[in-house]
Amino acid sequence: MTGDQQTLALLLFSVFVAITLAITTWASRNRRGSAEEFYAGGRLFSPMENGFAIAGDYMSAASFLGISGLIALFGYDGLLYAVGFLVAWLVVLFLVAELVRNCGRFTLADVVAARMSERRVRIALGTSSVTVSVLYLVAQMVGAGTLVALLLGERGEAAQAWTVIGVGALMVIYVSLGGMRATTWIQIVKSVLLLGGTIALTVLVLVRFHGDFDRLLLTAAERSGHGDAFLAPGLKYGGDWTARFDFISLGLALVLGTAGLPHILSRFYTVPTARAARRSVVWAIGLIGGFYLMTIVLGFGAAAIVGPEAVRGSNAAGNTAVPLLALDLGGGADSTGGTVLFAVVAAIAFATILAVVAGITLSSSVSVAHDLYASLRRRHARPRSEVAVARVAAVGIGVVAIALGLLARDLNVAFLVGLAFAVAASANLPVLLYSLFWRDFTTRGAVWAVYGGLIPAIVLVLLSSVVSGSPESLFPGVDFQYFPLQNPGLVSIPLGFVAGWLGTVTSAEIPDEAKHAETEVRSLTGAGAV
Repeated sequence: MTGDQQTLALLLFSVFVAITLAITTWASRNRRGSAEEFYAGGRLFSPMENGFAIAGDYMSAASFLGISGLIALFGYDGLLYAVGFLVAWLVVLFLVAELVRNCGRFTLADVVAARMSERRVRIALGTSSVTVSVLYLVAQMVGAGTLVALLLGERGEAAQAWTVIGVGALMVIYVSLGGMRATTWIQIVKSVLLLGGTIALTVLVLVRFHGDFDRLLLTAAERSGHGDAFLAPGLKYGGDWTARFDFISLGLALVLGTAGLPHILSRFYTVPTARAARRSVVWAIGLIGGFYLMTIVLGFGAAAIVGPEAVRGSNAAGNTAVPLLALDLGGGADSTGGTVLFAVVAAIAFATILAVVAGITLSSSVSVAHDLYASLRRRHARPRSEVAVARVAAVGIGVVAIALGLLARDLNVAFLVGLAFAVAASANLPVLLYSLFWRDFTTRGAVWAVYGGLIPAIVLVLLSSVVSGSPESLFPGVDFQYFPLQNPGLVSIPLGFVAGWLGTVTSAEIPDEAKHAETEVRSLTGAGAV
């Protein structure tokens, strides 16, 4: 990239950082210091505001950079991510949003612990929530490093490492000082910027092809080198039965994982009522649906205009497809328009990463303080001490995410998020659904459901080609690959549900029907909701 592009992109990014730091400072001066303020922003956000914030949490670097890159490289098969991410919101809308808002206070563990042995359940779900959050954070760190490597060229590797560290430091500042109020407003600003940039690029791509989407697809197929196979299923996931099962596994993880993501579930507590939570999801579905439709245009546009070989040459995982597309649409590397458009897109992508990591870090630090810390102390912690622990936890989680982000810098960010979704669907979703809908569910069943999904998911990832056994692995020089699929969801999600059922039917605990009845009434009517 030219010096002008670097300078302008970094300038625009610095402006966004300055704005978000100002929001954080404002939020830190206007908070009451209570747990409700730090964890849920005082529950003062409107459905529209929360809908934009949910969309901001969800439209991550994986969506903006990763999905478009996968479509540019693999055509139709890359669409699975966009479809899966969007369809998942139907599960959230119809099964989760309103019930979770009525039953909990701040975290997923609040919902389950209402009718179980609190300490064991909180430890299990706190562990699971932190694991999912860290996996999700790694994807954002990889996206940040990829952008800087593209911006700074030969100096990219060192700059990539320092950028990951810088992003980690900023997210700790956002969470520690501003809490949920600052994080929510940062998400809203980021959503507006991201949607605006995506709309502009989509319009430019369609204008390039005179509004003819068929021509766009045919040109993409022609430049891909695969012909009509680029527009048909099977280019990435159809080579053999293993690839097909991997396709099914990924689809299950994407569709079911959203309802178990801690940073998404925590959003439902920032509005005053369950009705507001449901309306927030409606707003979010509209915004997210429009966004994913546009990423399809951007992905095929990158294939048609930039070409898969150029995309792969810049970044083997395809994470730079959208910035390269912006550069071409603006007039090329040496043009003023290309410089400006590239810089704007790079700055928006940076803003996207910063906002998402802030939301995830807040959610995971809340799980550490509200679930793990309070449980391990063997007595309820005072709210103010919980908040202090949450701030310290944000630093620790940031350090872990930075280290893993540096390690996984060559993997596609959408693929990394797919792993996080698989763990969420395996560990969090079974215990949530059983708690809400199964009268006889017990504490042992809850704990077994969490660990019965979490442990297999992590172990299967460690034993897959993601970690070893191929040139694209984290450790390409060794081979302990025994699990054939890259995404563990097909195996680990059923195991989570089976473990929850098995733990319940083998438990000597007598289910508390009164607590279940209370939870059922509260979840459906909102009576007694915080």
